[in-house]
Amino acid sequence: MRTIPKDKNIDSSLTLLRDGYEFIQKKRQKLWSDIFRTRLMLKETICMSGKEAAEVFYDTEKFQRKDAAPKRVQKTLFGQKGVQTLDNSAHRQRKEMFMSLMKPDSLRRFLEIQKSYWKKYISKWEKEEQIILFNEVQALLCRAVCSWSGVPLREEEVQQRAKDLGAMVDAFGAIGPRHWRGKQARKRAEKWIGNLIKEIRNGKIHVEKGTAAHSIAFHRELDGKLLDTQVAAVELINVLRPTVAIATYITFTALALHQYPQYKKEIQTGKENLTEMLVQEVRRFYPFTPMVGAIVRKEFEWKGYTFKRGRLVLLDIYGMLHDPELWQHPQEFNPERFINWDGNPFTLIPQGGGEHLYGHRCAGEWLTIESMKQAVDFLINRITYEIPDQDLTFSLSRMPTLPRSGFIMRNIKSQQYE
Repeated sequence: MRTIPKDKNIDSSLTLLRDGYEFIQKKRQKLWSDIFRTRLMLKETICMSGKEAAEVFYDTEKFQRKDAAPKRVQKTLFGQKGVQTLDNSAHRQRKEMFMSLMKPDSLRRFLEIQKSYWKKYISKWEKEEQIILFNEVQALLCRAVCSWSGVPLREEEVQQRAKDLGAMVDAFGAIGPRHWRGKQARKRAEKWIGNLIKEIRNGKIHVEKGTAAHSIAFHRELDGKLLDTQVAAVELINVLRPTVAIATYITFTALALHQYPQYKKEIQTGKENLTEMLVQEVRRFYPFTPMVGAIVRKEFEWKGYTFKRGRLVLLDIYGMLHDPELWQHPQEFNPERFINWDGNPFTLIPQGGGEHLYGHRCAGEWLTIESMKQAVDFLINRITYEIPDQDLTFSLSRMPTLPRSGFIMRNIKSQQYE
């Protein structure tokens, strides 16, 4: 039996805060191993990376998600008792409800709504000296997802709701003020959406059947009971929050088009499938999810290593997306790498690995990709703009991260629309 290499630090929590996205990757290199033991918040933890590691990590017979997310993450990013914390038939039944929202007709409807808001925002931007793209797109996406989901949103509350949904995401790797802002944002959002669920159920507010608001308000669990109001609020926020988080990917997409302008020209001249490849490379290359966790369901052996029941295991998402054994020249931005990509569900995993319906891969991954593709179209075909001098660097120590300036654009002019 092999012994899992051990990190010499008594506890590596401070190192995690310092190294951020590169924490597991740096430890792996130091220990010359794709798997190692450490302590985080004084908890014994196994960290692992690689395609085979992802395959075993997403095996639901070996791992569970219950108790994997720290309470501080549940109280900001995920909410409590949401789909991310479920296993077995309870997870499958709840996940089926989310996947029903991602059918082709529903996605097309979302993109049409989002397209209308892009046009409205561009008209607004033309009248402004400059904008911060990240902030603007957060609000744009908040409007679009609320409209699509059947969530009423008054004009005067748009900025606060968008800010709160963004603050939950911004808090997941934070301590101090960012964490506190995320907790308060979640409390406000759960109160807002919890009241909405009650009003939908008692008939005070009518929402269209098939929307997220209707589906979640009237979703019944395996015991035939409606979701608890608080849990229903968490799950509806699990539609709104990740959609608003696409603002991060769209901002990095704009950065990619600025840093690698040759792709903008090639897309404009109609190079086949380049928009899709560029979007996938943005998802691979730029930092989004650093790592994900699960709990060993029952003791098992893998590659000669013993995984004890109840042990926390972290899979290195960022490190895998920059692993030279999986990606040739991973530190280079190269959309063409996806020309012959085999579509392996355990290598390109910025939003989780494995399959969508029965596993823990993000239900909204297709919506994310299509939203990014639509953003590419607007950024290169529908508007012209200037990029003033600004700080476009981003820190891998900060989780989540973003270009420090938020991507400032000025002198925005619209082109002809279809």
